[in-house]
Amino acid sequence: MICDTVKNRTIPVEKYKIGPQHQPFVIAELSGNHNGSLDRALKIVDMAAECGAQAIKLQTYTPDTMTINISENEFHIGDKSSPWEGKSLYRLYEEAQTPWEWHKPIFERARRHGLVAFSSPFDATAVDFLESLDVAIYKIASAELVDLDLIRRVAQTKKPLIMSTGMASIADIHEAVNMARSNGCTDLILLKCTATYPATPEESNLNSIPVMRDVFDVQIGLSDHTLGIGAAVAAVAMGATVIEKHVTLARADGGVDSAFSLEPHELKMLVSETKVARLAMGTTYIGPTVAELQSLKFRRSLYAVENIMAGERLTEKNVRAIRPGLGMPPKNFSIVLGRKVKCDIKRGTAINWKLID
Repeated sequence: MICDTVKNRTIPVEKYKIGPQHQPFVIAELSGNHNGSLDRALKIVDMAAECGAQAIKLQTYTPDTMTINISENEFHIGDKSSPWEGKSLYRLYEEAQTPWEWHKPIFERARRHGLVAFSSPFDATAVDFLESLDVAIYKIASAELVDLDLIRRVAQTKKPLIMSTGMASIADIHEAVNMARSNGCTDLILLKCTATYPATPEESNLNSIPVMRDVFDVQIGLSDHTLGIGAAVAAVAMGATVIEKHVTLARADGGVDSAFSLEPHELKMLVSETKVARLAMGTTYIGPTVAELQSLKFRRSLYAVENIMAGERLTEKNVRAIRPGLGMPPKNFSIVLGRKVKCDIKRGTAINWKLID
């Protein structure tokens, strides 16, 4: 029986319910994979709905709310392992931003499909803008987890809040959770996240999911930057109730996040396989299930394999452990050997104590 703790309470978000009793809440992250085209962004929304996702998420910022226009030193991305190597921060955010005037048509298209449409704000002006669009839920990105003023502002909307925890220490998460709760957030979800792009399975550390869930008494999800869907399916088996994945129409089309984004057939598989993973978790009950009861007959049991006359003794020749399982269990074989039978027993008769003297 599930205890009535915060981590196990259902969180309603529009027509959906998020919680361990419900199918995983799959968020399709649009990010910058619109490639500068509103039409492409709308097609990604259509695709996410067709593939069975529950939500579409944007990122709300401008390059000027993220950084300043300098292209050297620490403002230049020089990491050769990064998909954005060679760009300045300003240029990256300029390319990846979703123009604010696109938000309304994207949200409207999503809502027509029944998707929850929301975003990650990166400063207070973005929160005010998203409030004007009446979003139902908010997301704090991993890098913003230490921006306690931003968390305060979002929490004060009193709406459900999802926070990613990439790069964060326990202390970082503790401060962010306290800030959210002390400012009115009652529906809080943390996402396990590895903030590398792409992330490797070895660095995913999904075993921390139940630990985080119990330490902070919140639902835990996964913001997944690994390739494929394996980590996401495993996360659901570890107790994740939310899965966030970047999506694209085709990785070959390029885009700032395309290298670690799911294509439509992969998103569809993610939705179906995470549902299966949750259902397969079941309960802690050990024993035959209702469906298995019919299969008990396929166990072995003791049967007469020859005709046996009344008064004869049971021997290894006239009794064997065979299928089906309607007679005595095989463990009784050594006990009944040598005993006399009370009546004639026809070959193919299940042995039971009523037949034995």
